[in-house]
Amino acid sequence: MTDKVSDAEFKEKVIDSELPVMVDFWADWCMPCRMIAPIIDDISEEYKGKLDVYKMNIDESASTAAEYGIMSIPTLFFFKDGEVVDKIVGAASKETIVAKIASIL
Repeated sequence: MTDKVSDAEFKEKVIDSELPVMVDFWADWCMPCRMIAPIIDDISEEYKGKLDVYKMNIDESASTAAEYGIMSIPTLFFFKDGEVVDKIVGAASKETIVAKIASIL
């Protein structure tokens, strides 16, 4: 199961992370978000120790979602050294997500 992150924890868990980080911006009511959830969970397990993976519910953590201009979900943001280095908007295949991860590791 992928760890969750809230507005209050975002700086500590994502911005200040020593590892690259992938954040899945999602919501309970979003069907494409639910479709990719198992993929996100698999990636979280496969990249443990190399990549931190978090889910951020945009309904519960609206200020961070607004700060990063999240307009549609799911949106995956990739952070390295506290900076956004890439993103994927919309439901993507595992292969597409893994290719993005490989480019930042």
